Amino acid sequence: MTAEITVFEESLTIDNVRDHIVGIDTQVPVLDGSLRTYVNLDNAASTPVLSPVLDKVTEFMQWYSSIHRGTGFKSQVSTHMFEEAHEIALRFVNADPQSNTVIFGKNATESLNKLAHRFPFQVGDVVLTTIMEHHSNDLPWRNVAHVDHIAVDSNGALSLEHMDKLLRDYAGRVRLVVITGASNVTGYINPIHDIAKKVHRAGAKIVVDAAQLAPHRAMDVKADDDPQHIDFIVTAAHKMYAPFGSSTLIGEKNVFLQGDPDIVGGGTVDIVTVEHVKWADLPDREEAGSPNVVGAVAQAKTMLSLEQIGMDAIAEHEAHLTAYLLRKLNRIEDIQVYGITDPGRVHEKVGVVPIQVRGKDHYLVAAILSHEGAIGVRNGCFCAHPYLFSLLNLSSEQSRQYQQQIISGTRSQLPGLVRISLGCYNNEADIDRLIEMLERIVHDDYQGKYIQDFASGQYWPKGYHIDMEHYFTLD
Repeated sequence: MTAEITVFEESLTIDNVRDHIVGIDTQVPVLDGSLRTYVNLDNAASTPVLSPVLDKVTEFMQWYSSIHRGTGFKSQVSTHMFEEAHEIALRFVNADPQSNTVIFGKNATESLNKLAHRFPFQVGDVVLTTIMEHHSNDLPWRNVAHVDHIAVDSNGALSLEHMDKLLRDYAGRVRLVVITGASNVTGYINPIHDIAKKVHRAGAKIVVDAAQLAPHRAMDVKADDDPQHIDFIVTAAHKMYAPFGSSTLIGEKNVFLQGDPDIVGGGTVDIVTVEHVKWADLPDREEAGSPNVVGAVAQAKTMLSLEQIGMDAIAEHEAHLTAYLLRKLNRIEDIQVYGITDPGRVHEKVGVVPIQVRGKDHYLVAAILSHEGAIGVRNGCFCAHPYLFSLLNLSSEQSRQYQQQIISGTRSQLPGLVRISLGCYNNEADIDRLIEMLERIVHDDYQGKYIQDFASGQYWPKGYHIDMEHYFTLD
């Protein structure tokens, strides 16, 4: 008689989530010839994958098949999982499934572009966005309406007074106010529900780019008839521990039932004749072609995983780490922190901290952290040039000069900051590693002689070579 073996899946908690990060113990080469465990402090760009998400994707692979209209059993399973992923995404933001739809895309940029093309704008309509936006929540709107930008103060916080003024100035013309939930540069969390109330009072709708907010805070779009309701919200799986190429655009069905889809073809129709097309129902009509079923499954699983950890627990853990980081940084005289610098105000932001090391190029600082500290950060303007130039207090003339340099083929003098961004799995030891290296950089106590590539602006240690194929190859 064979004994049954029961496998218990460990519940995710904030205390054990680090153990469930794929690649957390990966070692990488550094300049002195040794290997060091990699520290990822670039989570605002992309997070690593949670092992439960990777495991669920691997498990799903045996069932993966074409979806919709397939009679084979695997097609039926895949279709069921794809539809369930939509339902999970709706629940994750507490949206009403009767009036709202979920449209899966490949990333938040695509989702925002889709909404810009599908929203029923008319001549003379105005979109208000902000100076603090990622380019992906600014540029798409410029092609479809008149865009004006809400200002920020000297510390980079949104000016609600200026927003109120613009709502008055464009009274009757504002159709959308599009705003980031949390800045990818300074981490500022905008009061999206208070803003929604003002926007609705002005007769407009609100769009929230939650790519940076959703991994760190609980999302609730509130009831459709609530004055603080979020009309449209966008998330990005690759910033939520599921880098399999997926995003969600969640919002009013009525908007997407008007007019033709922006991308048409297979899967978007019920019937086609030579003379006529009848579009499919939502969300099919907006998810043209063969969709990324695997990405949708991964995004749904990561939403369930984050809920299991607990969004409040994530927020508290990251607030503790951010305060710990700020206290350490504030003690280093030659480092300037931008945005919120007070450890007592960390609940007003997510764990994104931009810094500048006095007398050191941001390109160089990031290179030394990588090549000698095995620490990954981001440097530059973070796809938010107007916001960075405002934080750095650059004049219009200076901005034009930098633009000319880029046009001429050099980024070597482009201003920027070094961005440290935390995830729910980071710990104090990660921050200690960073602080140790920053102190060495401040005191010129680093090993390499770094050469700058003028076209890209990046630095590389002189005489140093890494054979990338030794670490990964597709062969």
